[in-house]
Amino acid sequence: MKNNNKKTLTRSDLVNALTAEFRVTKFIASEIVEDVLDEISSALMQDESVKITGFGTFSVRQKKERMGRNPKTLKDAVITSRKSISFKASPILKKIINEKS
Repeated sequence: MKNNNKKTLTRSDLVNALTAEFRVTKFIASEIVEDVLDEISSALMQDESVKITGFGTFSVRQKKERMGRNPKTLKDAVITSRKSISFKASPILKKIINEKS
């Protein structure tokens, strides 16, 4: 699946790639993409990690409340605690990326 020098891969790009690779209808390809993204989202909402072998791991991290600074006013402000999603690329993906650059 080539990205033709675009900087963003979209859902539509994924649907088109599935349609071309597996010769399924756009409707079926769209359903597949949505189902995969829904499964990943559901797992993350339940604080589960999502590991895709050869690609990487998505996980939820709890960030603590901390002090920060408003960049416009330069006044100190409290940054509330929140959850954040992190991604750690697999060694295989890192190697592929480094070989391509």
